[in-house]
Amino acid sequence: MDANEIKPLNWTPAPGIGYTVVRRSDGGLHFTFTDISEATLAHWRDFSMQHLYDSDRLTRNLYDLRQIKQLNETAVRYAVEVNSDPLTRNIRLAVVVSSEEMRSAIQRIGDMTTPSEVELGIFTDIDESETWLSRPLILRV
Repeated sequence: MDANEIKPLNWTPAPGIGYTVVRRSDGGLHFTFTDISEATLAHWRDFSMQHLYDSDRLTRNLYDLRQIKQLNETAVRYAVEVNSDPLTRNIRLAVVVSSEEMRSAIQRIGDMTTPSEVELGIFTDIDESETWLSRPLILRV
């Protein structure tokens, strides 16, 4: 695949799944969550792990969690698992939240992964997250 070619998304909505994902213009992913049910989390984990397996370049991902009021243990466990995959070292991840409680929960996830695994920014304003995401990416080895 050419470095400028956008990779196929390979995601389709499923009944009862509380998130959507679209390809960003920079090639990354934009997730929007409306719930974090067991079915949603399992679907997201499977999709994310497969997507990481196919990862071949620096990526900017955005997670819009503004509709989520708190994280359950399954969400935390899955997020730590996905963020701990060595392939995440080439991902800049912006998470947009609507409360200090969610900001703290996301920061705890970030604290459970090593700095070399994922570059994480937490925001309450989606425009600020986009500005942060647009900074030049640096390949981590």
